[in-house]
Amino acid sequence: MKLKFHTLDVFTSRKFHGNPLAVVLDADGLTGERMQTIAREFNLSETIFVMKPEDPRNTARVRIFFPRGEMAFAGHPTVGCAVLLAEGKHKAGCSFETEIRLEENAGLVPVRVSRIGGAARAMFTAPVLPFRVDAKLPDAAAIAGALGLTEEEIGFGGHRSGLNEGGPRCLHVPVASRAALARAWPREPHWTALVEPLGTDMAYLYTPGGDNPGTSFRARMFSPGGGIPEDPATGSATAILTAQLLAFEGLGDGRHEWRIEQGYEMGRPSDLALEADVDAGKLTAVRVGGCAVAMMQGT
Repeated sequence: MKLKFHTLDVFTSRKFHGNPLAVVLDADGLTGERMQTIAREFNLSETIFVMKPEDPRNTARVRIFFPRGEMAFAGHPTVGCAVLLAEGKHKAGCSFETEIRLEENAGLVPVRVSRIGGAARAMFTAPVLPFRVDAKLPDAAAIAGALGLTEEEIGFGGHRSGLNEGGPRCLHVPVASRAALARAWPREPHWTALVEPLGTDMAYLYTPGGDNPGTSFRARMFSPGGGIPEDPATGSATAILTAQLLAFEGLGDGRHEWRIEQGYEMGRPSDLALEADVDAGKLTAVRVGGCAVAMMQGT
């Protein structure tokens, strides 16, 4: 069996930036076990496998794997795959706007894709609305110890750490400064003792501001237990961040927009657009978007 694959850099308009992604096409004949083996071979944070849709009204059925398991939903594979499929339907260099509909394990994910004079951009609507998990969290000292920070460096303004879910489950940790964010790194055995009781291995750290004056937050995401020591850009954790922002920023009804920087500390600058619709104090829709650029292809 010979299958075509492509790699893209996602959440960036520049090659060798953003989060690398592998896309394997025509994967209907692969078992889940074989997909996992191929994902380990690529050894990227995620690999997405494209198959025929179960519903002909949709574009494709997809499965997403990280090096040590399968994910029901992930953001950067969704964006990169949608850009690849959309560009394959249009002539190179021509502008377009279209919708790609991906059947993921978490549900149907609609993605708006456009290309107008530059790199293609995609924005997906999260298949699961993020929500806060009712759980007793470790105190700031324990969280700081697991990240090599001081207790005073955990939190800013009214923000406190929170456990949130929206497909994946993620521990969101507000950090007081960019300097503290840059020093953070999972420390064992404190890290495992922190995250295992919470039912996750993902910790998403964020602090106000960034290199671009319009940036809302600079972020980093660690998931060493999942085979991802640090992720350059995490669309799912960014989407779930809206539950954190709803809790600690008192979002009013209407549409809210943020710009997120991630991956800068590891030399893979990524830029993500985040949107949330709020009605009667509750999230009603969450969208995450960014650019993607083709890198390699093969068999």
